[in-house]
Amino acid sequence: MTSGAINDVCIIGAGSSGIAAAKTFHQAGISFDCFEKGSGVGGNWRYGNDNGMSSAYRSLHINTNRNVMAYSDYPMPAHYPMFPHHSQIIHYFDNYVDHFGFRDKIQFSTTVERVHRTDSGAYQITTDTGITRTYTHLVVANGHHWNPRYPAPAFPGVFAGETLHSHHYKLPEQIRNKKLLIVGIGNSAVDIACEAARQYGDVVTISTRSGAYIMPNWLLSMPFDSLVNPLISRLPLTVQRGLLGLSLWLARGRQEDYGVPTPKRPLLTEHPTISQDLLYLAGRGLIKFKPNISRFDDRDVIFDDGTRDRFDMIVYATGYKVSFPFFDDNFFNVEQTNDLQLYQRVVHPDYPGLYFLGLIQPLGAIMPLAEKQSMWLAKLIRGECHLPEKTQMIRSIQASAAQNNRRYTPSFRHTMEVDFYPYRQSIEREMRRR
Repeated sequence: MTSGAINDVCIIGAGSSGIAAAKTFHQAGISFDCFEKGSGVGGNWRYGNDNGMSSAYRSLHINTNRNVMAYSDYPMPAHYPMFPHHSQIIHYFDNYVDHFGFRDKIQFSTTVERVHRTDSGAYQITTDTGITRTYTHLVVANGHHWNPRYPAPAFPGVFAGETLHSHHYKLPEQIRNKKLLIVGIGNSAVDIACEAARQYGDVVTISTRSGAYIMPNWLLSMPFDSLVNPLISRLPLTVQRGLLGLSLWLARGRQEDYGVPTPKRPLLTEHPTISQDLLYLAGRGLIKFKPNISRFDDRDVIFDDGTRDRFDMIVYATGYKVSFPFFDDNFFNVEQTNDLQLYQRVVHPDYPGLYFLGLIQPLGAIMPLAEKQSMWLAKLIRGECHLPEKTQMIRSIQASAAQNNRRYTPSFRHTMEVDFYPYRQSIEREMRRR
């Protein structure tokens, strides 16, 4: 089905960011099409999603609390636990779509295979169902936790046991009766390690180059992420670090006393690893830690400290590539760096009308920020606010990148890092730009 007319807006993806955009545009009276590869909404949060891209595993719960994660005008049900299961999150997303009445605007089981920028600057999309349409505005909301990244370069030698990326971990049966090495100490790595230790009582080993600060889900009987607020976020970073360090020490002492290595870098220089269980399982000897891998020798793994151990399986919890398979490589490709330079993490300065939603890694939940981004885009599309000149956008992008480089440990996972409240306030300021 080919259309010669130029349509208003195309949204790629109906995950948590895509449905926020669809709802916002629907209420603003903006004509749009939303294409979703799977047969349902929710993206990464739909366990067993038939779009083949979900990283959810059977036991997954959110690690941001329900009040922080919810959209602004549709709170999560009060009977939900503070940290809901993925099945409850999907139920929430489905109800959100039906409550605001825009499910019929989403074309399910439809993959956008190619995006071509026309000579006039419009965006022509082609789907696997034979649709070809052209749009003035393109909103990319295809997520950034679906294309697994492995260590590059690969560790020397050959490991003769089984390997698995955390993206493909779904059930604890996959790791039953296996001596397990997990590479990485982010949230997925720690979740899998804790599940393996609880389920089977076997010692699990985590290999980490530099460790991580482990934050609890609960602190002083409150959800940890609810302690962050606009007032705290305005304090100098050194004061924030001091308050957080003192709170963690009072709540549980020093994490190295549990056998969990403490990084040499300061607090708040990396995305937090959140776990209520890791310290206690490590303290019971069920999870132990090794430095980075030096090389493989059959089923033996030799570590940087010269020690070696024998394993049945390695789980790589080494993150994801930022990927846009529908763009031609000569358009742009950032898989090698994960560093897409966008104004306010949304607007590409070289391509008017091209926007990215949810391409952020906040200290907090993505959903309310993607909702705020969508509100900004609705105003831009309707002409109710305006972007600055391209040169000003580029200066802002460079300043933001320099600030992140000063604060965060250089890595793929920190190229999209934002602080929740300061970032939200910056989008609100953009909405007032005339």
